[in-house]
Amino acid sequence: MKLLFVASECTPFVKTGGLADVIGAVPKALAASGVDVRVLIPAYPTLAAWLDGECVLTFEDLFGGPARVIAVKAEGLDMLLLDAPHLYDREGNIYLGSDGQDWPDNDLRFAALSYAGAQIGLGRLEGWVPDVINAHDWQAGLVPAYLAQASTKTPPVVMTIHNIAFQGVFDPTRLAALGLNADQFTPRGVEYYGKISFLKAALALSDKITTVSPTYAAELLTPDFGMGLDGLLRARQADLHGILNGIDLDVWDPQTDKALPANFSVRSLKGKALCRSELEARFGLSEGDGPVFCVISRMTSQKGLDMLLECLPALVVQGGKLALLGSGDAHLERAFIEASNRFSGSVGTIIGYDEELSHLMQAGSDAILIPSRFEPCGLTQLYGLRYGTLPVVARTGGLADTVIDANEAAILTGCATGFQFAPVNATMLGHAITRACGLYAQPKIWTAMMKRAMRHPVGWDLSASAYLDVYNAAQER
Repeated sequence: MKLLFVASECTPFVKTGGLADVIGAVPKALAASGVDVRVLIPAYPTLAAWLDGECVLTFEDLFGGPARVIAVKAEGLDMLLLDAPHLYDREGNIYLGSDGQDWPDNDLRFAALSYAGAQIGLGRLEGWVPDVINAHDWQAGLVPAYLAQASTKTPPVVMTIHNIAFQGVFDPTRLAALGLNADQFTPRGVEYYGKISFLKAALALSDKITTVSPTYAAELLTPDFGMGLDGLLRARQADLHGILNGIDLDVWDPQTDKALPANFSVRSLKGKALCRSELEARFGLSEGDGPVFCVISRMTSQKGLDMLLECLPALVVQGGKLALLGSGDAHLERAFIEASNRFSGSVGTIIGYDEELSHLMQAGSDAILIPSRFEPCGLTQLYGLRYGTLPVVARTGGLADTVIDANEAAILTGCATGFQFAPVNATMLGHAITRACGLYAQPKIWTAMMKRAMRHPVGWDLSASAYLDVYNAAQER
């Protein structure tokens, strides 16, 4: 099978969130099953070093300027880099300008990505035509719309929703500028409450739809989580599949991780204590017997960090400590910096993102807090399991699917791997933190949970097989 991935980011080339980790890992898992996967992403400035590869496709005018597709093999992946300097050669965030707002031409920037993906689907690459295209999130959402305008046979498209909150909504006057025919602006096409939505177009026009966990797939069918698209998804429920994310077991391995001051494994946990000491030093945390909690997150309302602020006094009183790494809403950043000053030695905050530091946090912490109000899948709890850092999670989306709550029955039967709480509010989050502190004071139980968590399957093997089933089904249209 020949498979084209179309996405806006891919680790290790460019990353703003979990989408990049998935795009960087799934093709490797599929390749192990004999699938020929190529990944199309924009050639942002961070990819300049790879632009000396083979030019396999050119565009005289791609939404305002010339462009080309460069094929390279790098980091174990077959990459197709869309080199369009007029759209992507910009410093800073790949989605946002220096003012923190979306780039004003984001519609053209990601329409270009979708158009290039569609052209590859139509056979513009010599000697390689994909059997299936897997488009990811709204930035690739117009792939099926452009294919629908073609007069020749087109490959099926599978659309993967990583987060339905981001929908790519633009003014309807942009229809012609985006190269879309007027007959596409209907409820069965790109129209969405009088505007153009890239994501809605994909959900309406793709052959199959996947999302990143079974529970999130069910949640999307409800008004509370579907964010205006639940009706469409209910109509397409037979084509919607929830496939749990995994992680790259080579990148996230406490036995070999070069970002750690000491390695460890389920058979020998000694190195984890050394990682904790290094973590405490990095965050200015005092040494002590209580558990070290960590947060590695975008700082937004979705992530529930406002609830965590309410719980900090009780966490500290119980002997707990917190190390937080993240950035986002200015008021949350200020609040956690103030908390670090107020609870000096017990709370440490670093604003920003540091990939190597995130590895140390997973290795050196005792528990990771993920109080998200909604979470399609989440990857940080999977990293936590892998590193014996027990997740404390809201019972939603993929968090509910990946962590086994340490309730009394689960402890007695020896299957608990973390802590879930619901409903998702500060009171129940505080209760989960108290339960974690209580079990941390029982080393025998805690150590057993750590080892069980580290053995929990978090790779891509089962999920890659499920994706293959969807791709095969899509070809039977």
